Amino acid sequence: MVAEPTGEDLDFAQLRSVLSRAVSRVCPPWLSDRKDDLVQAATLRVMDLWSRREGNATFASSYLYKVAYSALVDEIRRVRRRREVALESDPEEDGPPREFPAASDDPERRAMSREVGRGIQSCLESLLPERRQAVALHLLGHSVQDAARILDFPFKRTENLVYRGLADLRKCLDGKGLRP
Repeated sequence: MVAEPTGEDLDFAQLRSVLSRAVSRVCPPWLSDRKDDLVQAATLRVMDLWSRREGNATFASSYLYKVAYSALVDEIRRVRRRREVALESDPEEDGPPREFPAASDDPERRAMSREVGRGIQSCLESLLPERRQAVALHLLGHSVQDAARILDFPFKRTENLVYRGLADLRKCLDGKGLRP
């Protein structure tokens, strides 16, 4: 047992130390700047469980590692879900369009990916503003329900905007001879 609370006492320093080691073991390098936040989130989870059990809880090190891993997975999901990209871009502010790494180093595939990306961007700009916003949120990985909440529209309206916008986007890309 790593932390054995007795009555009202819980060794928070020891708990935080174990959780810090656990987070360090499972945390990928690209999230290393958030290790302290992950340790804090894991600590809060353990403290919440401890308070619900009224101080009558023991925590095995395997449980603490699972809590650290769970906090890490939640953070990864949050980062992926909340990729912050402007819905409305000003070409003068942003500079050249962003390029995402291609799956291979094939120059022809990279060139085609850039062309498709530019086509999607120009087709998005041709959509009606509300459809553009709904489709952009969809393409960024938001569900229709999330997009409705973000845009402050009713669910059914947002659903229609997304699906009609995607149909317009496909039609525009087909007109340009592009297939994503």
